[in-house]
Amino acid sequence: MLTPTTVSSVVAAALAEDAPWGDVTCEAFVPPSATAVAQLRARTDGVLAGAEVFTAAFRLTDPGVAVQFHTGDGARFRSGEVLAEVQGPAAAVLRAERIGLNFAQRMSGIATLTARYVAEAAGTKARIVDTRKTTPGLRALERHAVRAGGGFNHRFSLSDAVMVKDNHLAVAANQGLSVTEALLAARERLGHTTHLEVEVDRLDQIEPVLAAGVDTIMLDNFSLADLRTGVAQVAGRAIVEASGTIGLEQVRSVAETGVDVISVGALTHSAPALDLGLDVTVAGPGAQD
Repeated sequence: MLTPTTVSSVVAAALAEDAPWGDVTCEAFVPPSATAVAQLRARTDGVLAGAEVFTAAFRLTDPGVAVQFHTGDGARFRSGEVLAEVQGPAAAVLRAERIGLNFAQRMSGIATLTARYVAEAAGTKARIVDTRKTTPGLRALERHAVRAGGGFNHRFSLSDAVMVKDNHLAVAANQGLSVTEALLAARERLGHTTHLEVEVDRLDQIEPVLAAGVDTIMLDNFSLADLRTGVAQVAGRAIVEASGTIGLEQVRSVAETGVDVISVGALTHSAPALDLGLDVTVAGPGAQD
């Protein structure tokens, strides 16, 4: 998902946005001969994500900048730990600093929050997964960060799997079709490898959905009692996913109902950026530390 092409495209766009006509501050104050050494340092505990993206910010600015990480994505770190060293032309290091930090802070924040959810569900069979509630244009990066935190990915896009929600079922009902009939008709039009998931919000919807032979059934905004009842009713006939504003304080209880998957939009839409800093030392003719 996080291909070199994707990384280059996203980072290049960010760099262009940040300095569309160059960095006038560096051009005015930093001699071309000045060099810089910098340390990427954690200012809080967390889980790293975005090493490749951070590196690309500097390398795309100037191939002469070297970035060396001491650890990799998915690694836990403590406050004060040096995560990476950056060295090269001072103007390039300073120009790429904010973009590199923005990506590393955002992605590490997602990885850290995901790791907390995963820890809460430990010892159960429930997987913590993300949703499509991602920042437009940054989905591949944010989904990668979820994986770095120990979580899993839901469908990447509308092209990857069929997910039938209440609005889709309303369209079918308007055509005079029952839920089962509509799903069976859809299955006939799908390739044999296409995954079919259906969202329900009441227990009485489960059997009509299962009668169509769906692969996954999503129990949306169910109470804990209804989740347990729903899992027992499905009885292994489909993967059971729980969804619906599941916070850290509820995720353990939800996992213990026996669901297979817990989808959490907050992993990507509400994760706070992690506090990381780049300590820069500039040296060279005419430059000051």
